[in-house]
Amino acid sequence: MYHPHAHPSAIRRFLEAQSSAGIVLMGAAVAALLIANSPLAQDYAAILHANVGPLSLEHWINDGLMTIFFLLVGLEIKREILDGQLSTWPRRALPGVAALGGMIVPALIYLGFNRGSTAIGWAIPAATDIAFALGVIALLGRRVPGSLRIFLAALAIIDDLGAVIIIAAFYTSGLSLPYLAGAILAIFVLIGFNCFGVRRLSPYLLVGLLLWLLILWSGLHATLAGVILAFAIPMERTPGRSDADCDSPLHRLERALQKPVGFIVVPIFGLANAGVPLLGLPSGALMAPVTFGAAAGLIFGKTIGVFCFSSLAVRMGIADFPAHATRIQMLGIALLCGIGFTMSIFITLLAFPDSPLLQAQAKIGILTGSFVSGLIGFAVLHRAGNVALHASGDMAE
Repeated sequence: MYHPHAHPSAIRRFLEAQSSAGIVLMGAAVAALLIANSPLAQDYAAILHANVGPLSLEHWINDGLMTIFFLLVGLEIKREILDGQLSTWPRRALPGVAALGGMIVPALIYLGFNRGSTAIGWAIPAATDIAFALGVIALLGRRVPGSLRIFLAALAIIDDLGAVIIIAAFYTSGLSLPYLAGAILAIFVLIGFNCFGVRRLSPYLLVGLLLWLLILWSGLHATLAGVILAFAIPMERTPGRSDADCDSPLHRLERALQKPVGFIVVPIFGLANAGVPLLGLPSGALMAPVTFGAAAGLIFGKTIGVFCFSSLAVRMGIADFPAHATRIQMLGIALLCGIGFTMSIFITLLAFPDSPLLQAQAKIGILTGSFVSGLIGFAVLHRAGNVALHASGDMAE
C-alpha cells in the first residue's frame, strides 16, 4: 500500500535543487558562449586542452566529473524505482510512455536530415536536460501545477536511464577484454558488499574508483561506472515516513551529492562544452544537416513525441492525466522537454569525437533547439497558467 507522505520530501527537495541548479547552468552556458566568441577564446581553448596528469582538463571534466553526475543520476533512478514516483507500474506508465516517444520521434527527425557518417548522432536530440527544464518552471511559480513538475521530473529520470543505455549500447568501441573482466569482478565485489549488509560508504566509493579506472581502460565510457556504482549502493524503503529521516547509504550519498553536482559539476561541464566559436565557423555550419537535425529533433521531435505519446496513453486508459493540469499545460511541458543541454552535448562528444566541426554544428543545433523550446514552452505555460489562476480566482469569488 502506498502512503501519501512517503516520498513528498524527497521529490520536493529534488525539484527545488534541480530548479536552482538549472538557473546556474543557464548562466554557465551563456558565459561559455561569450568567452568562446571574445578575445579570450584562445586562452579558453588552451586551458581546456592543457594536460593535468594523464588526461587533459577537458577529459577530466567529461570523463571524471561527469561520472559524479551519472552517479547522482543513478541514485535518483534507483530511489524513484524502489520507493518513489516510479515505484508502481501505474506511476511509471505516463512518464515512461512519454519518455519513449520523446526519444523515438527526435531520433527519427534527426535521421530525416542525416545520412551516412553523421547518422551516428541520432541520439543527440533524444535527451531532456532536467535542470534546465525545471529552472524554466521555477520562473513560472504557481502557474505550473505540482503534478506536472513531478511528471517532468519522472520523465527526465526515465529519459536519463534511456540515455545511459544508449551510450552503453551504441557509443562504445574497441573493448579490452582483460580490463572489462576486471570491471565485472569489481561489480561483483560491490554486489557482495550490498548482499552482506555493508552500510559504510567508503568501501563502495573505493571500489567505485577502481571500477571507474577499469571501465575507462576497457573502452567503455568511464561515466557508466557512476550508474553501476549507484545501483550497488544499499537503500532502505521508507513507506510512511519522511525520506529526509532515512539514513540508508543511498539517501546519505544522494543528499551529499545534490548541491555539488547541481552547482559545481554540471555548470563546469556547461562552461567547458557550451563554448562554440560562432564567428570562426564556416558559413555552411549554420545550415548543416547535423545542425538542423539536432535543432528540429529537440523543437519538434520532443514536443510531438512527448505530447502525442502521453495523450495516446491517457486515451487508451494506460495512464491517468496529471491532476489539476490542462492539455495546453501538458503541451507546454512537452515543449520544455526540448531543452536538451547536458546529455545532448555529452552524446555529441561521443558521436563525433574526432570532428570539432561536427561537434560545433551539433552544439549550435542543441543550443538553438533548447533556446526555442524553452522560450515557447515558457510562453505557453505562462499564458495557460494565467488563465488557470484567473479561473480559480473567479471560482473563489
